[in-house]
Amino acid sequence: MSADSTSRPLRPMHRMTFPEAGPPRLSALATGTPVWLVTRYHEVRQVLMDPRFDRQSLKAEGAPPLLVVPNLLDTPDGLLNQDGPTHQLLRGTVQRAFTPRAIARWRPWIASVVETLLDEFATRTQPADIIEGFTRPLPVSVISRLMGLDHADWDRIRDWADHALSGGAHTAGQVGLAMREFGEFSAGLVAERRKEPGDDLVSALVAAGDALGIDERRLVILVLGLVVAGHETTMTALGNIVVHLLTDGREAWARLAEDEETASAAVEQLLRTVPLSEGRVLPGLIRRAVEDVDVGGVTIPAGSVVAVQTNSAGRDPDVFPPLDETDLFAPLPTPTVVFGAGPHHCLGAWLARLELGLALHRLAARFPDLRAEFTPETIEWREGQMTRSPRRLPVSW
Repeated sequence: MSADSTSRPLRPMHRMTFPEAGPPRLSALATGTPVWLVTRYHEVRQVLMDPRFDRQSLKAEGAPPLLVVPNLLDTPDGLLNQDGPTHQLLRGTVQRAFTPRAIARWRPWIASVVETLLDEFATRTQPADIIEGFTRPLPVSVISRLMGLDHADWDRIRDWADHALSGGAHTAGQVGLAMREFGEFSAGLVAERRKEPGDDLVSALVAAGDALGIDERRLVILVLGLVVAGHETTMTALGNIVVHLLTDGREAWARLAEDEETASAAVEQLLRTVPLSEGRVLPGLIRRAVEDVDVGGVTIPAGSVVAVQTNSAGRDPDVFPPLDETDLFAPLPTPTVVFGAGPHHCLGAWLARLELGLALHRLAARFPDLRAEFTPETIEWREGQMTRSPRRLPVSW
């Protein structure tokens, strides 16, 4: 735990408050860099979709620092920090694997992974830790199979991933060492699949990258980023959603068990209701203005750093009903921006939705009387990363 959390219990993520939706206003990052905070739904979408706000210029010479301790998000050659044709080329090597149609074909084996994990979880001594037994191994199992990493050392990969998305839990030296080791692992994986390709995403990426002339460093970082992103978001979201559903959202449990379609509808509301991060490290998705741009009647000058607060946008009263009046199974009036929007919209959004929907439906159906053996005040949190999630959640049934 951090020094901050030892002095007071941290609130569950669904109880967090965020800046109210309003006109763009100046704030500051932890580094002291001035930042324009954009909070209203339509203006968040504007910034994310307008090419005058980009990522690449954040890495330009002389650009202001964003993170106190650099991590994977600071890598100039990463997919996240590319724009225009270079970004389109890199993204195109992997995008076809993550279309809704492609992901729909994975439903049967993802469902089988969910059922296997629940079979094993049901045999555990109660109270049992649902993080260790279900919410953490599910996305790891899925990305392992997708990328052909079933026999990888996932304890090491998890440690590398924690450093890759560190938000203060590690020193710059520790992050640098872990990233070098993670990079060597990814480079070895690329070389192995180039030599002996298989029926997996890494082999497909290597083949596409080689055909398109993508340089080795960018290909290696792309693979590394997919390993991290492929399990981190779903793992974090699922753990935090379970906290909500077994405490304040208990009345939704029986309806989640009804069918997969009902659970999938709830996922959209839950992703809006239960954020991944409280914004300690960065206050939102970061962009930089390459020219003067009017946003909501405010001129954001060229060169300014901008943070779009997607959690605030998801609570914009002009677009969405208040969270305390939200029916988790009601359709949203408009798509959320929890996965971003525009050119950098999260590649794994549909995979995360599928995993969450299957996980919540089958968990509720298998364990209709699942109950928390924790309280919001007793949760030990996984902190110091870009996201926050429970380390363990004891439950009984």
